[in-house]
Parts: sequence; C-alpha cells; structure tokens
Amino acid sequence: MTDSTTTDTNSTDGVARVAELIKGFRFAMMTTRSADGKLVSRPFTVQDTTFDGDLWFIVARDSHEIAEISADPVVNVAFTSGDTWVSLSGRAEQVDDAAKLKDLWNSAVDAWFPDGPEDPNATLVKFESDSAEYWDTPGGRVATVFSLVKSKLTGKPYDGGENEKVEL
Repeated sequence: MTDSTTTDTNSTDGVARVAELIKGFRFAMMTTRSADGKLVSRPFTVQDTTFDGDLWFIVARDSHEIAEISADPVVNVAFTSGDTWVSLSGRAEQVDDAAKLKDLWNSAVDAWFPDGPEDPNATLVKFESDSAEYWDTPGGRVATVFSLVKSKLTGKPYDGGENEKVEL
C-alpha cells in the first residue's frame, strides 16, 4: 500500500509521531531470519514503556527467537490495526538485566513465567529501531471506504491518509 503522499520526517518529530501511533498497542509482530534463511514473524507482547526508538520484550531464553536474534540481529517489528500500520526496522539483542526485567514485569507475563522475574528462563530483548514507516488513515474504515469510492467515482488516485518514512 504505497501512495504518492510518502514523505520523510525528521527524527525528533518522527519519533514522537511513531510513539503516538504505537501507544496502546499490546502486541507487535517481530520478524527474524531462521537458521535456514526464511523470514519468520511471531507475536511479541510490547512492554509498557515510552517509545524513544527502543522497544523491550520479555521472552524465553531458550526460544527460537533468541537463537535467531543471536545469529542475525537485523529484525523488523510491525504494528497494525484497522486504520494504522507501523513498520520499524532495526536490531535486536538479548539483554540480561535483572533490574530492568523486574521493572518491566507485569501480571500478564506470569502466564509464561509463573516463577516471576526470577525465572531463569526469562530474559529481555531490546529492539533498537533505526527507521520506521507508517500509514495512518484518520477516521478508520469508514473514511477508507469513502476515499476508495471517491477515487473510483472521480478517477483520481486514492489518497489513503498519512504515510511517512522516519530515520530514527
């Protein structure tokens, strides 16, 4: 879904806009590269922190994700809703930081790690984004349908809302 309204945004404004768009997302899809070279996307629970270009995730130390990130740290993290799409490119790394793990811990994580933040299999993944692209369609599905119908009736290209590329 690309249109002619794509522009580049400076880093400070871009980080703020991306933070605004992903605020409230509970889940993201992280894409890693498997040992056989295939791209694999999996859902990750976003830990509740202010987005400054970095995202934090709590994962199992013995997971495929950790092995894949260790072999190739270049990943993508994507968010989507009915009217907003955000794609972040960057690097991920496993981080062993007991204080940070306790700081990010919440009751939802207990479902995967019932022994709490002291669980020896619980670890962190820090994602550092270097660029983002987002599409935002104010008004949601109704506005999108209206714009598509308008485009068809007028013969003018679809104006799908705001699309920006951000170097972070």
